[in-house]
Amino acid sequence: MASSLTCAGVVWAFLSFLCAAASCVGFFMPYWLLGSQLEKSVSFGTFRRCSYPVRDESRQTTVMVEQCGRYASFQAIPSAEWRICTVVTGLGCGLLLLVALTALMGCCVSELISRTVGRVAGGIQFLGGLLIGSGCALYPLGWDSEEVRQTCGNLSNQFELGESSS
Repeated sequence: MASSLTCAGVVWAFLSFLCAAASCVGFFMPYWLLGSQLEKSVSFGTFRRCSYPVRDESRQTTVMVEQCGRYASFQAIPSAEWRICTVVTGLGCGLLLLVALTALMGCCVSELISRTVGRVAGGIQFLGGLLIGSGCALYPLGWDSEEVRQTCGNLSNQFELGESSS
C-alpha cells in the first residue's frame, strides 16, 4: 500500500491516534472526582457517575446503587458548567478522533493527505485541543452543586476537596 505521508507524517498519525484515544477514554470515564457517600466510594465525571444514592420508597430510606451510568438526561448533569464542559470536551474529542482516523487512512491511501490537508488537519487538532482544555477548565466551576457537596462535604471548594461527612 502506498502512503501519502512522510516518516514524520506517519509518526504524527500514530501520535494523533494515541492522543485522541486517551482523550476519549478520559472523557468517557467517570473518575474525574472521587469521594464517598453513605460509606461507599463515589466517583463522577461530566456526564457519568458511579455509585449514587436512590430513595427506596418501600423502606423509606436512601440506598446506594453501586454501578456506573450516565445521568438520566442532559438536565440531570449537576451544573450548567458541567453541561458546557460535556459538550465542549466531547466536541474536542470528536475533532481529535476525526483527524487521527483521517491521518491513519493517509498511511494506507496514496494522495489522501497533501501539504494543505495536513496543515488544515493540524489546525483542527489545535482547535480540538483548545476545546478539551477549555472544557476541563470549566469543570471545577461546577463544584458548588449539591452532588459535589454530598460527596466531598460542605467545606469543599474549587481548590479544597474537603471531606465527606457521610
